[in-house]
Amino acid sequence: MPRFESATTMRKLMADYYLKSKLARYTFDKVAWITSGGPVELLIAMGIIPIYPENHGAMIGAKKMGRELAETAEAEGYSPDLCSYFRVDLGQSITHRSPVGGIPLLARPGLPRPDLLLCCNNICGTVLKWYEVQARRFGVPLVFLDTPYNYDGPLDHLVHYVSTQFNEIIPEIERATGRRWREKRFLETARLANEAIRLWGRILETCAHRPAPMSCFDAFFFLAPIVTLRGTLEVIAFYETLLRELEGKVARSEGAVPDERFRLLWDNIPIWYRVRRLSNVLADHGACLVADTYTSAWADTDIDPSRPHESMARAYATVFLNRNLERKVENLCRMVERFSADGFIMHSNRSCKPYSFGQLDIKEEVTRRTGVPGLVIEADMTDPRSYSDEQVETRVQAFLETLETHAGR
Repeated sequence: MPRFESATTMRKLMADYYLKSKLARYTFDKVAWITSGGPVELLIAMGIIPIYPENHGAMIGAKKMGRELAETAEAEGYSPDLCSYFRVDLGQSITHRSPVGGIPLLARPGLPRPDLLLCCNNICGTVLKWYEVQARRFGVPLVFLDTPYNYDGPLDHLVHYVSTQFNEIIPEIERATGRRWREKRFLETARLANEAIRLWGRILETCAHRPAPMSCFDAFFFLAPIVTLRGTLEVIAFYETLLRELEGKVARSEGAVPDERFRLLWDNIPIWYRVRRLSNVLADHGACLVADTYTSAWADTDIDPSRPHESMARAYATVFLNRNLERKVENLCRMVERFSADGFIMHSNRSCKPYSFGQLDIKEEVTRRTGVPGLVIEADMTDPRSYSDEQVETRVQAFLETLETHAGR
């Protein structure tokens, strides 16, 4: 029996999602590629299938195809210093090598051809250049939502600026896809999205229990629906089932890590090609990742159906990566307290500069405020050429020994 019965349901949910997108050209559906920080509710409300190259990049990394596809992009003249999500996305577009299989005689492996690209720069500036490259490659429109960096918090004039852009980008989406905007359907989508966000938050909160019923490695897997299909009934039904399963584990005191001894936090995108191995290394020492800044970002928004445009603008303008360092320090400190963490691990991600910027300062400040030690390890989320098993595992083991001394165990 699998450790999570919901895992089978999730695989079917995502398989159906990709199958539908693959058949879009035959069913007269429309497909839009969208950045992970983009307003997917707009697309869902218009009946457009959203596709996330970043999610696909994570799958490529997990299947250990990152190096091959990154090198394909580099052979086209793109620097290895560029985001590996971009490089593997371009590589799969060229080679059609992908974990997402094809359909004989109907569709090749890889992501389906887009009718539109929707880009939001609240996660980084790289995505705009990435999507410009792909828009030229496919010859399709690129719609851009600009979200200025939050140096001083969610100021009203910033939220207004983002909100007014919806009046511009919605007609652009209509022209590109031939789909009509229906406000009533959008209001229902916003309501469903908010319900899914709340459910995802409750799922992550179950890890405040000791022992934690799942680890962040499980959360990394179960994250996909809240990213790709937020605003649909299918996601709500799935997360309600997962939540019941987790609550059952809590009631039985069934932990993700047997004999849980250390509770850790994770900062940054996972190292996709080493998720299983790192999970085993930590579990062997009785350590469980109980919370992280990555998956919790999708529980840290609030779309109010009574004022959907304004609240959606505020939510997308103030995502975790679009906040200043003080807010990131405060967020980690809250997580340390809420999840009773003994330590935290920060992934200094070669590909994601915005996520990795200031980590050493954040680490020192969080430790100063909470007394909880941290560790920084260097890697890349998708490209294994920037990773050393021996170096990382030696440092992790030494860190856990430090925690044991620190806790007097």
